[in-house]
Amino acid sequence: MPVLLPVLALAVFAQGTSEFMLSGLVPGIAEDLSVSTGSAASLTSAYAIGMVLGAPPMAALSARWPRRLALALFLSVFVAVHVAGALTTSFPLLFATRVVAAVANAGFLAVAMSVATATAAPERQTRATAVLLSGVTLSIVAGVPGGALLGAWAGWRAVFWAVALLCLPALALVLRSAPADACGGRDVPVATELRALASRPVREALLLAAAVNGATFAVFAYLAVIATGPAGLPGGAVPALLAAFGAGAFAGVVTTGRTGDGRLGRGLRLTLCALPAGWAAVALAGERPVPLFLLATALGGLSFGAGSALVGRVMRVASPGAPALSGAFATVALNTGAVAGPLLAGAVTGATGDARDAAWVSTALASAAALLVVAVRRRDGRGPEGRGATDGGPTDVRPVRRPAPEDA
Repeated sequence: MPVLLPVLALAVFAQGTSEFMLSGLVPGIAEDLSVSTGSAASLTSAYAIGMVLGAPPMAALSARWPRRLALALFLSVFVAVHVAGALTTSFPLLFATRVVAAVANAGFLAVAMSVATATAAPERQTRATAVLLSGVTLSIVAGVPGGALLGAWAGWRAVFWAVALLCLPALALVLRSAPADACGGRDVPVATELRALASRPVREALLLAAAVNGATFAVFAYLAVIATGPAGLPGGAVPALLAAFGAGAFAGVVTTGRTGDGRLGRGLRLTLCALPAGWAAVALAGERPVPLFLLATALGGLSFGAGSALVGRVMRVASPGAPALSGAFATVALNTGAVAGPLLAGAVTGATGDARDAAWVSTALASAAALLVVAVRRRDGRGPEGRGATDGGPTDVRPVRRPAPEDA
């Protein structure tokens, strides 16, 4: 494994902590800056929207930059806006720093994904992507609870300082060891990359990633509400429940990194078909604490494992024709799901008044992903490991043997 991958994962850990940490900081921000709780909570939406809108233009803008420069610049901007956020007394300025931080995060992650796949052998690209994304799952396991504890002890500004400081070692190592070339030395026009991203295998991979992540975050956004409401758990149990979900997510990403290859293989197909049943079980058994903890752990593993595998698939089918933008569009797919899932869950639970109904939204989204993968396999399947058109991309084009006259 290239030494650079853990360095990039450290930066992704800091960025993931920043993305999710506000769930525990909203009351303190609202009180300190004299704004409503709803206004403070909008900082989370600002970050998500910045991630969705920022990834493609940042990846296109930096496509011809040396990757060391691009990674260092995006990470430096990320550090700078967290310092500004920690110092400001203006809520509009804090809101702006969250948007800029998300755009920088999106740009960094898009370039980092291209670096991860370019520095790994083809059969190890999914593992490289999983190592990178393990930073996100670790931020859920350790970064977010740690940020909540630090915020309770020293205030929300201390958490912003901590995120900025955590990025500095990664920035130093990026400046020392990141590749200095641009996109692996490939000179692919942006228009050509966009045409490659519009191909059917890439579109399907992006839809699968968005649907699975939407299902994941539809429930994750309401997990604390389900725990303290229908399940009747005390508030002090919520960090343990979130940690259980995060531990499962980390295990899922690690397992995918060891076994995934970017194909629609049997393991990924079975996982995608199991997810609807798992989310339905949350809706039906979410009021019982023990099943809730067990399901949170299992579904964290299945969801993040599948999500990591699908990112690997996006990179596999898109990277040959879109080396600079494939990571950006994978980021967009994941964050589109992360935004749409909670919004749909909010609409449904607002109408029904039952937080467990968020799990039915997850069931519907996961079912859509399962149906899509079944349709793809039925249409294009040419073997147990998804050979042929299911994989897409120039690297999967194989010559067709014509029968000799004596074979006819």
